[in-house]
Amino acid sequence: MNRINRHLVAARTAPLFAGSCLLAILLSTSVSSVNAGEIIPSLGITKSTDDNAGDAKFSGGLALRGAVLPFLKAEVGASYRQDSFLGGDLEIRQWPITGSLWLTPFPVVYAGGGVGYYQTTYKYSGALPFEDSTDQKFGVHLGGGLDIPLAPRLGLDVNGRYIFMEQKQSELPPNEFNPDFWTTSVGLAIRF
Repeated sequence: MNRINRHLVAARTAPLFAGSCLLAILLSTSVSSVNAGEIIPSLGITKSTDDNAGDAKFSGGLALRGAVLPFLKAEVGASYRQDSFLGGDLEIRQWPITGSLWLTPFPVVYAGGGVGYYQTTYKYSGALPFEDSTDQKFGVHLGGGLDIPLAPRLGLDVNGRYIFMEQKQSELPPNEFNPDFWTTSVGLAIRF
């Protein structure tokens, strides 16, 4: 009886084991056929879409991107940006941490989107009686870019994205503003 149970267990687990091996082989083949990963330091320009926002400002970031499948890349990034509203009476400093999935239909073109965690500090002008505050929000972004090869382990990464955020209340009239923004950046993709 014990011998029959062992054969039944082996018969049930054999397809699972074979499927796991096949999946491991496919993943290792697809990962080895594309670049394993890249680190991308970047500089960019960012601008809020609100009517009361100031001019576009410089931003900086760092991303880690790697192939998940031959046509799909995953990215984790962190950056810093500033913006001003209401004639400079409200300044925003933001540290986004984002996760993205990029479809790569062609080797140099990618498009997709993701989500982000946005640590945001609101600093009011010293002449105003309002206290500065900090909050954390989630946002969603859509975008795309070009990953242009320069050398075997070096590339130029040009990226643009639009970030959708929740409306924000303000102590100053009109008492709310649209924190959505767009950003475009140029980075150096260092492949490893």
